[in-house]
Amino acid sequence: MNRPLVILGSLTAFVFLIQEFTPVPAQSVERRSQTVEARRALDSARTQQRSARLRAERLEAEMARAEEASATARKKAAALAARVQQAEAAVTAAEAELGMIEQQRQRLARDLATRIEPAAELTAALETFSRRPLVLAALQPGSLQDVVHTRAILGSTLPDVRRQTASLRADIDRTTSLAADRAEILAERRKAQGALTVRRRNLLAAAEQGRVVAEQAAGGIARERRRAFELAQESRSLDALVQRLELTTDRDGANSKAAAENPPKSAASSPSSYLMPVVGPVMSRFGETTESGARQVGISIGSRPQGQVVAPADGRVAFAGDYDGYGHIVIIDHNQGWTSVLTGLGSLGVATGQEVSAGYPLGLAPSSRPEITFELRRRGRPVDPQRYAR
Repeated sequence: MNRPLVILGSLTAFVFLIQEFTPVPAQSVERRSQTVEARRALDSARTQQRSARLRAERLEAEMARAEEASATARKKAAALAARVQQAEAAVTAAEAELGMIEQQRQRLARDLATRIEPAAELTAALETFSRRPLVLAALQPGSLQDVVHTRAILGSTLPDVRRQTASLRADIDRTTSLAADRAEILAERRKAQGALTVRRRNLLAAAEQGRVVAEQAAGGIARERRRAFELAQESRSLDALVQRLELTTDRDGANSKAAAENPPKSAASSPSSYLMPVVGPVMSRFGETTESGARQVGISIGSRPQGQVVAPADGRVAFAGDYDGYGHIVIIDHNQGWTSVLTGLGSLGVATGQEVSAGYPLGLAPSSRPEITFELRRRGRPVDPQRYAR
């Protein structure tokens, strides 16, 4: 049998194997969907991080200009809460980016496992052939002409093999790059978590100071709290409680007079200025059908465990406490017929009768299964909060 033809046939078979094993498998629909979702989560977290930072800078500037002690305390607490939410979003962004990197690493590992072994065997065999000294080859059975043909075939085949395995080598380099990216993002997450811990501690101190100042400045607040508690006990539903609180506020001469003398710079006059109360994705939207068949009258927002919850706009806390079936809730009267209702809090940082600024810390989300429901009402009628969100 002609030895050059045998060698040529073997090399052709090797190249065919490389062509079979080298291409990266097409990304499945499920993988593409996971990648898209991860990218959306990352973009959302970065947007929330940027928004919280801008809000904190604005509030810090307003705090510096405030003249009254109570206003300064509110602005300070709101600015610190914004910094807390900025750190929360930074941690979430880092985790989303780590998730994307991990998906890529796992995908590359699976692909490389099926491609690298045959490619390595082929490359090693070809390199061995190409490095055989001519003297040793000439001593073996066959003619020197066979060796010359073999070298010629290898000379034309190896460049083709290298081209075919280029994507494989690029993916191996990519795994090294991903490992470096992962280490960098892990460092960023540790830094963000450290900042979050410090800012939460500062916020707790500022919120307590603000509560003391509010207690000293408020008159008749004890009576208002007793009345709100009685209404909560008497009302058979959250809707009924909100309606009765609105009616009580309308009849309250002191509140009406205060509202007339100090018109709030709130979403009542500029609905587009409402804040989303917590950092996280919207889990269910206004008007969607619930498991019970009812329509959502608000939106539900997923939060980090013990995520910071803030006031959507300036106003007065009409009720803050536990309500059956809703956990800790906060109802804020923003005047001019606008009311916000937040349910599902794990802990509270405000009390009934307290004045709050937009972004003021209201409390924290629960430690487990954190999800905050945000309802917005205009003259008692539920409206979509996302239509009026900043």
